Amino acid sequence: MSNAIALDATTRVRTLLALDGDRLRQMPLAPSSALECPRLQTLRRLSIADLFDGNPIHSVDDARCVQSGLYLYFSALDESHTVSQAIHTRSGSYLHGIMHRQERDWGNAKYWFRRVGFHPVFTEIERETGEPWDAFAFVDRCAAASKGRGDEPAARRWQMIEWRLLIEHCYRKALGR
Repeated sequence: MSNAIALDATTRVRTLLALDGDRLRQMPLAPSSALECPRLQTLRRLSIADLFDGNPIHSVDDARCVQSGLYLYFSALDESHTVSQAIHTRSGSYLHGIMHRQERDWGNAKYWFRRVGFHPVFTEIERETGEPWDAFAFVDRCAAASKGRGDEPAARRWQMIEWRLLIEHCYRKALGR
């Protein structure tokens, strides 16, 4: 299980994510506030075209999913929510569900995961973790961990795998790959 970003990302996305070399920072399960840092400030100023370094965007919805996911990465839940709630795709609903899970709105998170149905990333998560993926059970696992009744480090690792694979998926689709 790798915590490195594997996509052939644009320089801009790599720069935004490179908080610790090529390794991603561990996102909290339930952040109390946004990680205010220069990279988040940069993200807030970027257009979608800037985010993809001017590369042709084949799916604006998937490009916006990448943007929403980057806001999640910096624990900027309000910005992630604003972007994801306007994306009416499985990936948009998936990001919307993750955002509500991180704000500890467990029922609302499950509502959005019901809207996702099956997502191709589920198979990738199963392949990488070696275990079946159930978004609803993972909400319960995060709820327990955030209340001190579960393995928080393991839940955070799984969350990073889920987030990374979803962002890689959306990134590829945004560029028509």
